[in-house]
Amino acid sequence: MITAAPYPRQPAPPAIRWQQAWRDAVREPRELLSMLGLAPLAGRVSDEAAAQFPLRVPRGFVARMRHGDPHDPLLRQVLPLDDEMRPVRGYGLDAVGDGAARTGTGVIQKYRGRALLVATGSCAINCRYCFRRHFPYSDETAARDHWREAVDLIRDDASVEEVLLSGGDPLSLSDAKLAELTDALAGIPHLRRLRIHSRLPVVLPERVDDGLLAWLATLPWPVTLVIHANHANEFDGTVDAALRRLRDAGVHLLNQAVLLRGVNDGVDALADLSERGFAAGVLPYYLHQVDRVAGAAHFEVDDARAKALHAALAARLSGYLVPRLVREVAGDTGKRPL
Repeated sequence: MITAAPYPRQPAPPAIRWQQAWRDAVREPRELLSMLGLAPLAGRVSDEAAAQFPLRVPRGFVARMRHGDPHDPLLRQVLPLDDEMRPVRGYGLDAVGDGAARTGTGVIQKYRGRALLVATGSCAINCRYCFRRHFPYSDETAARDHWREAVDLIRDDASVEEVLLSGGDPLSLSDAKLAELTDALAGIPHLRRLRIHSRLPVVLPERVDDGLLAWLATLPWPVTLVIHANHANEFDGTVDAALRRLRDAGVHLLNQAVLLRGVNDGVDALADLSERGFAAGVLPYYLHQVDRVAGAAHFEVDDARAKALHAALAARLSGYLVPRLVREVAGDTGKRPL
């Protein structure tokens, strides 16, 4: 018997470096619509909204949008519309009181025992409902001057047990810049935990590379990473693989979502999000009512409907799959349950 020669295995394509994927993001609304077969919808785009808060979305995230669907829940999160430019009473520039809670450059302390560092103003994706879309990042970034002011504030406050890295997106910083911060924090004896809030493992999973994992391996504290996904369709195989690598590195994974009209304001969508996230190793954490930042009013779901949705979700799912329904209110000592 003549044995067939083995089929020659093709080499795997080289992995795209996350920095390249970042640079290749879609930045023009009409290009995005054209990619999705939705060019006739260009008239709905607000050039004014896009100028105020530019569109940015990685191509891998675009690939998860449904071609030809103007109501796609991922598209709705990023497409600038005229609705953003309509003033709405009760919606302002600082929806959650970041300014009043500032204790130093890029340092926000709202809750006892925790200090939040606005590590950077950069994000891989610009979500239209972002509560920091008007934040003065050019003046308020903790990484300025090699983190010195932020580290000194934390060192001098023995009540701070947990540091939160936020932004922007802290994982948009280089591994070297992250290491510069955590090396400085490592000598502070009263720090017990590090928490990272990042959308990158979902929208730019390439960021979870060997360099990031090597940095995580050096950290002396338990690390929790709070990802941000609002719809089950944001997960795919590349996201699953990135989250698996983080779990294997000993990182605790939680998800916080925002309740958004036209995106996830149905019990089926919320249940699918919890179940899909859990299948990827992520526990639901918070379901936020949208922060009342100027430009985001068209996403709001009224409290009565939000509570009804949350009750229906609790009736359907096991308790550990039900996120806490909350609103952040300036001046409160914690997230306000609804």
